[in-house]
Amino acid sequence: MSQTLFLLPGDGIGTEIMAEVEKLIAFLNAEGLTDFETDAGLVGGSAYDAHGAAISDADMEKALAADAVIFGAVGGPKWDGVPYDVRPEAGLLRLRKDLALFANLRPAICYPALADASSLKREIVEGLDLLVVRELTGGVYFGEPKEITDLGNGQKRAVDTQVYESYEIDRICRVAFDLAGTRGKKVHSADKKNVMKSGVLWDEIAHQVAKDYPGIAFEHILADNAAMQLVRNPKQFDVIVTDNLFGDVLSDAAAMLTGSLGMLPSASLGAPDPETGKRKALYEPVHGSAPDIAGQGKANPIAMIASFAMALRYSFEMVELADRVEKAIADVLEDGLRTPDIMQDGAKAVGTTEMGDAIIAKLKG
Repeated sequence: MSQTLFLLPGDGIGTEIMAEVEKLIAFLNAEGLTDFETDAGLVGGSAYDAHGAAISDADMEKALAADAVIFGAVGGPKWDGVPYDVRPEAGLLRLRKDLALFANLRPAICYPALADASSLKREIVEGLDLLVVRELTGGVYFGEPKEITDLGNGQKRAVDTQVYESYEIDRICRVAFDLAGTRGKKVHSADKKNVMKSGVLWDEIAHQVAKDYPGIAFEHILADNAAMQLVRNPKQFDVIVTDNLFGDVLSDAAAMLTGSLGMLPSASLGAPDPETGKRKALYEPVHGSAPDIAGQGKANPIAMIASFAMALRYSFEMVELADRVEKAIADVLEDGLRTPDIMQDGAKAVGTTEMGDAIIAKLKG
């Protein structure tokens, strides 16, 4: 039985890097390794141009019906002046909300071939393989009240509200512990319990969950210390679980340890369906739409292809095939192929299409 992928290339380089994933899907289908059916829609600025919304209701229905959504990137200066509620990024936020994607997985992997591309010393980052598990649908980004009030006399007051309930913390922590069981068997929970009541509750629930996973080492860490330790000694971490705000900050910091945002994928997962066990899921590179290089064939497709590999792993349980795709990426880098964002002395410069072709060639063996 075929499985469905809904492709949302988005804006800027999103269309170019998605084309490389489509090539890869066609290859895997032709080899009999997968049986994917794909459909494509519009999101972000392209959707606003066509429909006056960051994603249409029709495409939202397709996303809800698909086994997984593969997302490119959105935004660009062209849409800076559109109303706030239909800005390109609103399409991604609606997808996260309507699909109830509460768990954001952000791996930070430093391939040996790219260790010198990091701003840190090779010995600090070489072999890095950590995972930030970020709570995605609660916290300060969604709490109410959220407002700016005019107090008069030229003064204003802005309010954002950090809100978490026990169940939200419990379920994201369980995702982190489950994943740690397949990796290095260590979880750090990052919060600010020293100054925030939400942090006190977060730590309380995290410790409760940890008791259900006696085979997983568990440590608490303050979020600011976690940021410092990521720069000082990132290889001490396996899985970091944290809230929406700190997860946003820490995952971006971890990403840059690897040398380029163009290398890093992400997954956003919902809760398992009680009957089928399947999760709603969206997979996307962590980089943006890079309008400055769009249409020039310079974009690095590796993060997009690695996001598709995460879909194979987490939505379709094709772990061996996901491993093969990830190894193909590593092998191409070992061969010295580089897009401009990861270019090094002595390497071979290639474009978006050439990099995608090289990865498929490695899969062919």
